[in-house]
Amino acid sequence: MSGKKLIIQIPCLNEAKTLPTTLRDLPRSIEGIEAIEVLIIDDGSTDNTVDIAKQLGVNHIIHHTTNQGLAKAFMTGITECLARGADIIVNTDADNQYKGEDIKELVRPIINGEAEIVVGARPISDIKHFSPAKKALQKIGSLTVRIASNTDIEDAPSGFRAFSRFAASQINVFSEYTYTLETIIQAGQKNIPIKSVAIRTNADLRPSRLVKSIPAYIRRSIITMVRIFIVYRPFRFFTYLALFFFSAGSILLLRYLLLYISGDGGGHIQSIILGSICMIFSSQLLLLGFIADLQSVNRKILEDVRAKLLK
Repeated sequence: MSGKKLIIQIPCLNEAKTLPTTLRDLPRSIEGIEAIEVLIIDDGSTDNTVDIAKQLGVNHIIHHTTNQGLAKAFMTGITECLARGADIIVNTDADNQYKGEDIKELVRPIINGEAEIVVGARPISDIKHFSPAKKALQKIGSLTVRIASNTDIEDAPSGFRAFSRFAASQINVFSEYTYTLETIIQAGQKNIPIKSVAIRTNADLRPSRLVKSIPAYIRRSIITMVRIFIVYRPFRFFTYLALFFFSAGSILLLRYLLLYISGDGGGHIQSIILGSICMIFSSQLLLLGFIADLQSVNRKILEDVRAKLLK
């Protein structure tokens, strides 16, 4: 894949203080890459982030008039990079968390045809400004995503990643919180080759805006993963729930039947009521599973159409 265009996209929200350092750290040339451009997604900044970007010669600046969140800023960047002819897209943070020099390692598997998506794996245990709780949650979250996506990505929450043009055209993020987990699970569900490479991190320049508190991060991550599972495995999700209520209902009804046979069924009419309610829930959930599965087929068709249009 020699002579290709790389666009490095950087979502920004009030990053005037850190953006110069981030841009200064980016590589100017990479073997196998003919042109390197930088695209800034201004996600409703109220400081002089845009002015700084212009002064530093950023190639492309995209504006959100109001803050729409990291996930939407990421997808705006992906769409714009594809429109500007990118063969490879690298996403990095404006807070200079990741070493720009490691972009060379990030794109290497794509250039060599080994993967379509590459995720930078941070040395989580060695990052000093990560609390023990955050380190543990990062590892647990990565394990959960590996199971859900059937991939071996070591650092699922890492935002330092590279996409081939093919992979970028296949990605479609639904979450409004973060793109990191969903894109990996999508890659696994769509059989897009994905791998990890070890990367380094810089000293902390500002606190994370995504992880405002550990409980909130856990809650929103769980909600994101459940939503993704419903979107990509709807029939399985609703079938599992239906089986749970069917089993509960069967146990309650069987309990009443055994009590009735033994002559003690008169005082346990509640078992029939609860058992019947569980059975009704079970049948409704199974019906929802069929409907959601049909909607999932339509979504896949629309995603295929979108991917062809983006190509």
